[in-house]
Amino acid sequence: METVKIEIPVMADLFARGEKPEYLFWVGCAGAYDDRYKKVAGAFAKILTHLKVSFAVLGKEETCTGDPARRAGNEMLYQMQAFQNIEIFKMYEVEKIITICPHCYNIFKNEYPDLGGHYEVISYVEFLDKQIANGKLKLNLSKFANDRITYHDPCYLGRANGIYDDPRRVLRALTTNLIEMDRNRSFALCCGAGGGQMFKEAEKGEKEVFIERTEDALKINPQIIATSCPFCMTMMTDGIKYKNKEEEIKNYDIAELVALSLGL
Repeated sequence: METVKIEIPVMADLFARGEKPEYLFWVGCAGAYDDRYKKVAGAFAKILTHLKVSFAVLGKEETCTGDPARRAGNEMLYQMQAFQNIEIFKMYEVEKIITICPHCYNIFKNEYPDLGGHYEVISYVEFLDKQIANGKLKLNLSKFANDRITYHDPCYLGRANGIYDDPRRVLRALTTNLIEMDRNRSFALCCGAGGGQMFKEAEKGEKEVFIERTEDALKINPQIIATSCPFCMTMMTDGIKYKNKEEEIKNYDIAELVALSLGL
């Protein structure tokens, strides 16, 4: 299939022309720098363009939310980054933010208000679910109809913010074969990378968390493990490789599955 190329609107360029987009698409560190997650950011941008949504990214003006710094205990660095972002949002009159990372979603929604940053924060899985429900996003069921797909709940979407049904509704619009791991929803096991764990060495123990979670998935023989978080994607991909299952099992983000279904 030919790669679809799109132009991504940048907030500064739009404002220079006197235009104000409805949504800020917050790409996040992984979407900007991680080669694997860049594909997820690209897939979601293609979906937004396909839907003719009014959006823009900050581009070079985007920096980290400060979430990893806060989780690691560096409160001063977190507040410096947060205040910098809040000032940029104020400059561009940002009211609605769509994120493709649960960690960005959580900190914008639940922690930035303490510093004066009040926004309507939308997870991309909520957005996709809504667009499917209102009929604007019509998916091709034949693409993944018979694939055995399981979904790994990210901690910061699930337990932290109660977003369990939205991603599952999106996946049910893609396949008739959505299967659940024994530990799912509020009982789902963490991928092992959240809370700053991504950036430190493993602690002593019999088994790493990502291996345990991969084994949860392998028990039900999926063809696809669907994720909706950059940390989860890294850990699930590593787990699949660790178990030598790359040929049998693929890890896709929900945005990628939707984009593939649409032929984008």
